[in-house]
Amino acid sequence: MVAIEIAHHKGWLHLWLETDSMLVFMAFKSLKIVPCHLQNRWSNCLHLINTMQFYVTHIYREGNKCADTLANYGLNITSYYWFSQAPDNIRVDLVRNKLGLPNFRIS
Repeated sequence: MVAIEIAHHKGWLHLWLETDSMLVFMAFKSLKIVPCHLQNRWSNCLHLINTMQFYVTHIYREGNKCADTLANYGLNITSYYWFSQAPDNIRVDLVRNKLGLPNFRIS
């Protein structure tokens, strides 16, 4: 929701949300799965995306190493943080992603 609200506030007309959460992906199809206390805000976000060229796609966590690294980073911060450019810890993976190179996850 925050991403949609920020995009709208900045006047971005094209937004592609890629998520590894199937629940988030399904929320765009049915308001019924959104918790009651979030439904009003979620409805407002759905209205905002109608003013944009908006895409939401599901990708398995292993499919986007940059997103996975940023999500893990986000687990450890306690306040809002905005990146104006790609942080150093994902730059190599970002280049690999842009070039279409595979990322293998070894456990």
